Amino acid sequence: MTIRILIVDDHPVARDGLAAWIATQPDMCVCGEASNSTQAAELLKTQHPDVVVLDIQLEAGSGLHFIAQIKNFNESIGILVWSMFGDEIYAERALQAGALGYINKQQATNRIAEAIRRVHVGRIFLSEEMAEKILASSTGNRKLHRGCGAERLTNLEFEVFRLIGEGLTTSQIADSLHRSVHTVESHRTHIKDKLGLKTAGELCRTAVQWMLENHGQRN
Repeated sequence: MTIRILIVDDHPVARDGLAAWIATQPDMCVCGEASNSTQAAELLKTQHPDVVVLDIQLEAGSGLHFIAQIKNFNESIGILVWSMFGDEIYAERALQAGALGYINKQQATNRIAEAIRRVHVGRIFLSEEMAEKILASSTGNRKLHRGCGAERLTNLEFEVFRLIGEGLTTSQIADSLHRSVHTVESHRTHIKDKLGLKTAGELCRTAVQWMLENHGQRN
């Protein structure tokens, strides 16, 4: 049986490259491509994918929120997060939201093939390195978060925090996450409280530092 795959990534080159590689696999085909969650939601209804390969970081909308949307639409769809970030905090949140796999975009293509096939049959896929990181974090041995406390944030708060770290304004974050400015401002307040920060400047500096220390800026 051919595995029908929907690719969701806001980088056209990344989508095209993955689609071209999938076309070489005898048991896989790309049934659709989308640059954001809105487009992808429509393709879910019309193309009936078996697996969604999803970049967790989208310019429009939250990848974490979309994972939950996919599972609500059809929980039998396998979700593989394909990300430029290798931090376990993203992998943990993706798995908690309903994804079955998490793979870094720098992994070799044969590993992506393995990941897609495992997710398709309902099995978890994590690289050995990522599995070790998650195990370490679950036993309290957190080394990568620099004491920031970002792991205490809800998924939406985490997305707001990440976008602050990328230098987006409140209105830009609201547009990106399809939320109101008032909602984003409320989340900023909650983030400051949870992280023990007093001012907007402290929040911005903490978010930027966290992004630089853990991930670097987005390309």
